[in-house]
Amino acid sequence: MKKIALIAAAALLTLSASAQTLKFAHVNFSELVQLMPEADQARAAIAASTKEAEETYQSMVEEYQAKANAYQQKASTWTAAIKESKEKELSDIGNRIQEFQQNIQAELQQQQGQLMAPIQEKAMKAVEALAKEGGYIYVFERNQLLFVDEKQSTDLTPAARKALGIPEGRTLESLQAELQAQAQAQQQ
Repeated sequence: MKKIALIAAAALLTLSASAQTLKFAHVNFSELVQLMPEADQARAAIAASTKEAEETYQSMVEEYQAKANAYQQKASTWTAAIKESKEKELSDIGNRIQEFQQNIQAELQQQQGQLMAPIQEKAMKAVEALAKEGGYIYVFERNQLLFVDEKQSTDLTPAARKALGIPEGRTLESLQAELQAQAQAQQQ
């Protein structure tokens, strides 16, 4: 009987000791991904593709408008067959424009996913490595938590920023300012 009580006491001590060593952490994963240098390159590639798509769309619209204006100016002088042909041509161009809009949006989203996937994977591996190194059993996404007790949960974001090569002074606010400045420069 004493052996069972001794084993039970040892088990309780072990459980309470292990419960005290459970370590939790949190990280602002979306911040990490957005601030990584690789994300800047991905954003630049997406912006270039978007600009090219906008230019293609604009040229298609201009072609449509030019042909629509020509149709309006000359329709009264055309025969029924020419008029029908020009109407079909306008309809075809309009359909191509709509199809282009739908396809390009899907392609741009796919490109963004393809470019961001390796960046997210790299950030995930860095967080996993830090968690294993620190002996954390759980790492939570900071933006999805309603409350974090900073005394009981370690913020891995600074260490992950360093591991991912994110400059110390770079913040989401400074990134937003950079992106706004780039947008303004492109508009001029």
